[in-house]
Amino acid sequence: MKKTMLSLAVGAVLSASVAVAAPLEGEKTYEMLFRNGTLDTVARDAELVYSRTVSNRLKPEAAERDTGAVALSFREGEAVMAMLEFRQDGKHRSLGTFPASVGNPMIMYFYETVVRDMAEAAGGSPFYIRNRVKEALVKPSDITAGEAVIDGKTVETRTIRMMPFEGDPNVDRMRGFGDLELRVTMSDAVPGWYMSLEAEAAGGEVYSNTLAFDRLDTAQ
Repeated sequence: MKKTMLSLAVGAVLSASVAVAAPLEGEKTYEMLFRNGTLDTVARDAELVYSRTVSNRLKPEAAERDTGAVALSFREGEAVMAMLEFRQDGKHRSLGTFPASVGNPMIMYFYETVVRDMAEAAGGSPFYIRNRVKEALVKPSDITAGEAVIDGKTVETRTIRMMPFEGDPNVDRMRGFGDLELRVTMSDAVPGWYMSLEAEAAGGEVYSNTLAFDRLDTAQ
């Protein structure tokens, strides 16, 4: 049995209420996105559950296939490992195992799904797409301060926004993915650090992928 200890009302995010953007150097952008130690304070009998919602005008069957829940749990051993599992309609599928000491692997999973989804829907080389996304992770960016409501309490958030194909000479061949925008919203108040990871192409008309923290479960 699992008992919910903390939940986030995703629809209650109030990031627009405090929209203060500040420049962030490329190295700092990467360090914030891939922050170390984000799982250190999460109990090892706990499970972080995220909702994944996908829409894809070019591949609607893929969106249906990929919409569900992603759970992160721990396996004790010589090194503590973080295990990711996709859940949909009572079926579970392993997504991989990662060292928990490094940080929350949810961000790696998110970026890889965006790369795969774009390559699958728009065509083109997944290696090219992945390289453009990797470059975006180390470019200077703006960080926007905001707020969200968790269990009735207002907490501070920070959002980093990236446009991996901005100025790319191949934009016209990307079938609507040329203006792909990636947004990562983080908060110290959220277990595992990531509140939401979002990707949108054409303002969500062509493609959207949202991975949002739903709850923290722990054994009774």
